[in-house]
Amino acid sequence: MQALPIIALVVVIIFGLIILGFITRYIKLWVQAWASKADVSIFSLIGMSLRKVDPNTIVNSKVAAIKAGIVIGTDELESLYLAGGDVMNVVRALIAADKANIPLNFERGAGIDLAGRDIFAAVQTSVNPKVIDCPDPAKGRSTIDAVAKDGIQLKAKARVTVRTNLDRLVGGATEETIIARVGEGIVTTIGSANTHKDVLENPDSISKKVLEKGLDAGTAFEILSIDIADIDVGENIGARLQADQAEADKRVAQAKAEERRAMAVAQEQEMKARTQQMRAKVVEAEAEVPKAMAEAFRSGNLGIMDYYRMRNIQSDTSMRDSIAGSGSGQPSGPQSPQQ
Repeated sequence: MQALPIIALVVVIIFGLIILGFITRYIKLWVQAWASKADVSIFSLIGMSLRKVDPNTIVNSKVAAIKAGIVIGTDELESLYLAGGDVMNVVRALIAADKANIPLNFERGAGIDLAGRDIFAAVQTSVNPKVIDCPDPAKGRSTIDAVAKDGIQLKAKARVTVRTNLDRLVGGATEETIIARVGEGIVTTIGSANTHKDVLENPDSISKKVLEKGLDAGTAFEILSIDIADIDVGENIGARLQADQAEADKRVAQAKAEERRAMAVAQEQEMKARTQQMRAKVVEAEAEVPKAMAEAFRSGNLGIMDYYRMRNIQSDTSMRDSIAGSGSGQPSGPQSPQQ
């Protein structure tokens, strides 16, 4: 019983030391908040540590907001911190928007930040418009190439001035969409021109036609202007295509001519084969003549005088051919039968 007061005293001393340690740790932040009228108690700072919230971030953010005339609750800042948001960046965006008379409250700014967008950079772009190069040099292309109706290629560079539209920042398309749409508009405008000279004479016609299409619809930006920074004449695409087409037509014609030649050669070989076949038939028919004459002798249809008379006619015909210069010394009639 005598030891109980001693134990109680020790417990009180230990508890007091713990409280003193917390107070010593957060006394500087509490003084900073109190001096700035940020209304953050020492117990709130201790609670932040228990909830794994960085007290320095909360106090510094609230002090900055109070000094700028913006009232934000400590619980709201802690909720944004626990949700993984960038508390200081949101507060800086609220201060910048307030100074630029841009309507932006904490709930909206926190929502944009948690959606993955840089709210402070968006507010800066709203105040100070941003210039986007089209095409993006980082993508490896330096110009947008298009061909007019006369077949001449034009190489254009454009600069698009945009500012952030906070109403469409969440869910709106990014800069890449703006670049793609502007590039598509430039290609369409150049392609619809009758001659490349029309485009070179009035390059601002590209800007006007592209702006009329409302390319910023559904994006997180508002297009203020589209300026053609440079436009150069490229290749004669039309002439090259015609030359390629002529070369292709020539190859087709050569292929067809080769096909006809092959068919002619095949037909010639076929005719030669048929000629040889007919000659074989003639030789076969001539071989039957002596047999027929022998059969005529045996049957009495042909006499010996008839045969000699035929031989004389053949000799006379051969002689006449020799005199005429035919060079054929052989009789042209049927040969005598074998005895």
